[in-house]
Amino acid sequence: MRDLATEFEAERSRLLAVAHRMLGSRSEAEDAVQETWLRYAGALASPAARAEIRELSAWLTTTCARICLDVLRSARVRREAYPGQWLPEPVVSPLGTPPTDGYAPDPAERAVRTDQVGTALLVVLERLAPEQRVALVLHDVFAVPFARVADVLGTTEVAARQLASRARRAVTAPDVPRHTADPAEQRRVLRAFVAATESGELDQLLQVLAPDVVFVGDSGGHFPTARRPVVGANAVGRFALGVLGQAGRYAQRLGARPVLVDGVLGLQTETVHSDGRPMRLVTAFAVDQGRITAIYNQSNPEKLAGLPPLGEDDRWPPRW
Repeated sequence: MRDLATEFEAERSRLLAVAHRMLGSRSEAEDAVQETWLRYAGALASPAARAEIRELSAWLTTTCARICLDVLRSARVRREAYPGQWLPEPVVSPLGTPPTDGYAPDPAERAVRTDQVGTALLVVLERLAPEQRVALVLHDVFAVPFARVADVLGTTEVAARQLASRARRAVTAPDVPRHTADPAEQRRVLRAFVAATESGELDQLLQVLAPDVVFVGDSGGHFPTARRPVVGANAVGRFALGVLGQAGRYAQRLGARPVLVDGVLGLQTETVHSDGRPMRLVTAFAVDQGRITAIYNQSNPEKLAGLPPLGEDDRWPPRW
């Protein structure tokens, strides 16, 4: 059993990345990986059974993907009853954190990760049927061969290719917010965004917002936020200025620091709501051609429970 545990731990980070991209929930992904371990330990406890598995990584990926597929099918029903807009649980890490997510190298990942990465990718994946999402994530993001994808889905290889193709078209549709900026451009644009919100001038803010920018806020019903996406530079600009102005009026302390949100530059902020409750927010951005194409604001405390607290020096405006 010790040998099984050692083998599994070597695969855990990659399995967690697979499950998180499929489910959009860190806690659900961790549960899926734990269930994968239980099935692994139960099915391969005997040396003879373990000896029959030539590619352990493939076996674990297939098992984890099947678990995720079942979760996705049930999650769709739960999310239809979710209060307001739904956003994935953000994975927040300090700036400069090296990538350890287990993703496939180029060119297999290019169809998804070049134009869609971070929260932007997770949000658009919610458009897909469970089978499409599994096919796209396994093949385009993690370079799993279609023959194995078909095995996970219980279908033919041709059908698996068609599912991934349909998903790819949905992910790259014209109305999907694009994120193509490298880290340097992300930093420049977010600095300009913060400066514009500090000025309180809508015209200045409009210069960093794409004309069709979208704002999505998820509070899980705990705090007031827009119940539907706010679309368009003027509407998003006014909404952003109103939110930050309200926070400034009621906050005993408004703290902030730049962080990586699902691998993309974003902001972690803390304030005090008007009713005295502490309020934490994680904001992710999509940036394309020097402008913000989407803002994803997560304030549901149930999805932010694992965030490390801000330090005394982490104050608004954030220091880059």
